Amino acid sequence: MVILQVKRGDENLFLYETNVNENTNAVIQDITALYNGRLKIERICMEIEELASHGTMLPPEMMGLTDEQVEELKLKDVWAEKCIPSGGFVFNKDPIGRRNGQQPKQKMQEVLRKAIVDVKAMIDKKLVLAKTCLTLKIVAEALNLLKGAVTIVYPMQLPPHDTIRMEFSNTEDLTGTQASKEVIEPSKAQLWFAGRLILNDKKLSDFIGRHDKTKVVVKLNRHGEGPPSREPVITDELRKRMMADAYRRQEELKKLELDEDDHYLNSSWADGGSMKRQVHGLENVRFRLG
Repeated sequence: MVILQVKRGDENLFLYETNVNENTNAVIQDITALYNGRLKIERICMEIEELASHGTMLPPEMMGLTDEQVEELKLKDVWAEKCIPSGGFVFNKDPIGRRNGQQPKQKMQEVLRKAIVDVKAMIDKKLVLAKTCLTLKIVAEALNLLKGAVTIVYPMQLPPHDTIRMEFSNTEDLTGTQASKEVIEPSKAQLWFAGRLILNDKKLSDFIGRHDKTKVVVKLNRHGEGPPSREPVITDELRKRMMADAYRRQEELKKLELDEDDHYLNSSWADGGSMKRQVHGLENVRFRLG
């Protein structure tokens, strides 16, 4: 099996396992699904953290309004009474006015936050260094883990307008958000290897070679972004090691030069008393004690 180290720009994302005879369409489709799946998980985790702090999302017509404005317009969050977290809640006002302030109690907060920690570990970019591959099954399990935690705290489900519920049902609308700029539509996804675009309806071996037990770096981008920067011939780690070796060698050479400069002091011709001993016939004279 071949391991593809997937990057977006210069950032490591995950490892993907496949084989050189795989159709490039399937490879690009899977890698794009993994990339977008990681983004979805990160978005949900961010929203669940807000859910644990400030309760369910307010209806769209109430978002961002002050209490006075809500009262003046005679608006009411009808879902606040329907979606009470298990074990009750404490009031913790949302400073940005997106959620209703009905914060789950400590035990239920821990359920939500533990799920966040567990899921983030499943898709962590550090898994690249650990040589652990990411799969669509892992992404699905992560989403199910988050959904299960939310269901434990809110068995009656979240309001239909809550972003978390829409993310789980794949009905989220990212229009106008930063997230919309990060997601890559499968039809617009491109994969590059060594500065060369991996074309559709080909075999992966046409681009990375036929050796099936290897690891290569591929870069994912969107159609129209142009070729991504190529990987440096020398990695940062190798460059640092080479610099350390060069510095060590330089220090050794300096030490050798100093040793050679002082070496003459040990020579017989540099001994100031040598001539005097020779004149008096004391050269190589040995004295015996006792």
